[in-house]
Amino acid sequence: MAQKDQLDRETFSCVICLDLLKDPVTTSCGHSYCMSCIKGFWDGEDQMRIYSCPQCREAFTPRPVLKKNTMLAALVEQLKKTGLQAAPADHCYAGPEDVACDVCTGRKLKAFKSCLQCLISYCENHLQPHFESTKLKKHKLVEPSEKLQENICSRHDEVMKMFCRTDKKCICNLCTMDEHKGHDTVPAAAERTERQRELEVSRLNIQQRIQDREKDVKLLQQEVEAVSLSADKAVEDSEKIFTQLIHLLQKRSSDVKQQIRSQQETEVSRVKELQEKLQQEITELKRKDAELKQLSHTKDHTQFLHNYPSVSQLSEPTDSSSINIRPLRYFEDVTAAVSELRDKLQDILREEWTNISRSVSEVDVLLLEPEPKTRAEFLKYSREITLDPNTANTHLLLSEGNRKVEWTKQQQSYSSHRDRFTDYFQVLSRESLTGRCYWEVEWSGRRVYVAVAYKNISRAGGWSECVFGLNDKSWSLDCYTNIAGTCYEFWFNNIQTPVSGPRSSRFGVYLDHRAGILSFYSVSETMTLLHRVQTTFTQPLYAGLCLHSKSTAELW
Repeated sequence: MAQKDQLDRETFSCVICLDLLKDPVTTSCGHSYCMSCIKGFWDGEDQMRIYSCPQCREAFTPRPVLKKNTMLAALVEQLKKTGLQAAPADHCYAGPEDVACDVCTGRKLKAFKSCLQCLISYCENHLQPHFESTKLKKHKLVEPSEKLQENICSRHDEVMKMFCRTDKKCICNLCTMDEHKGHDTVPAAAERTERQRELEVSRLNIQQRIQDREKDVKLLQQEVEAVSLSADKAVEDSEKIFTQLIHLLQKRSSDVKQQIRSQQETEVSRVKELQEKLQQEITELKRKDAELKQLSHTKDHTQFLHNYPSVSQLSEPTDSSSINIRPLRYFEDVTAAVSELRDKLQDILREEWTNISRSVSEVDVLLLEPEPKTRAEFLKYSREITLDPNTANTHLLLSEGNRKVEWTKQQQSYSSHRDRFTDYFQVLSRESLTGRCYWEVEWSGRRVYVAVAYKNISRAGGWSECVFGLNDKSWSLDCYTNIAGTCYEFWFNNIQTPVSGPRSSRFGVYLDHRAGILSFYSVSETMTLLHRVQTTFTQPLYAGLCLHSKSTAELW
């Protein structure tokens, strides 16, 4: 029990000399050493101007001022008086993987330091003269190393204390007067100091890059979580919407079925009612025919004439003019109407499925491709866009597969549609635009607005509600000609921005929906940026055109 209670010798030993602490001092990191041992250790680090703890390697700048730890010194002295003796030092002997002391004879102890001047490795006991001798204190001590011979010049058998910057190698003093004569040479310590400063700068750069990359990793993790949450919500919302559509179709199916059955019941009841009347009339006529037959056989003329008036009188016949002889086609028109609805829904689903599929495929977390610069790069994102006749004002004539629009004085006979612009000469594309898109517009005439807009832009009402660029639902480049030539203006939310650029009859529009980028270019032999918008788009966009009189525009 007494042995278990006895304090371990190693607790009060210096890790440098492996003996009980002498004049113990404690560094700010909490480790304790003999004052002479830690001073000698730091003397060896003087050239680097960075002083570290031999155990935890915490660095101190500047060199700490050491003071004796009186409490620890008193405790060590007390332990010495109680008879604490040196413990077996088997753990201090050098093993196969250790650097052995070059001075020890017989079984060698582990080397504690290697001397670059002596080119010898020392255990803590044989190292003591380097802490006590004035000359030896100037020697450079390093961590134990078996590669000390690499510090010797193979040509002159001298310690390599110089560095040749010309050949970028360590050399000895004799080399500076021989093969390295005239080269840019400096003391190795000076070169180390300079390289040490570069090393610290490199470390700072590396640490900064580490912080940047850790920040990027964190951001990417947030993106992963955001993508997953967005995908889960999209799946949930789409399932809810499709379920609503299914319920709507089921309700309409039930309504049609109920309506058919109700009409069936009404018509069958009417037919049976008429059938019953006719049957009663047949019965009555048969009875009357029997009476007339019987009367016809009467021999008594007086009796015949007396009964004839009452027997011969017939009731009014049932009106059967509503009975038409025609093929038995009653509810076939309902089937045809439902079939027509199915075909229209299939067309809508086919068209919208393309947009849905494109929207899914255009989800791109990592925008690895840079923004295009040349027309060839822009054309990689070219979209075939057509104009929607259901949105065209009646003074706009569509042609060329609904890719060309022309202002016309004569009103067109478009059918009534809720999406039609009624007050202004505007039209939107059939296709919604998400992801990266590019298209070009060729124009001529007095004035054309090249625009993009949300689908919920007003189709009728005041100019600030409907006209492209005069509200927060559309962005527009206004192109017009006057006596000064071709002029450009950009409009958004009724705010005008003057635009300068070369005269051109063709414009390119580039949209990066996710990045919130909308750019207008003048297209000729080169691409000239006219105006660029950086914003956040909250809905799919649609290409738009607004024409004044005697103007045309065509999508390419």
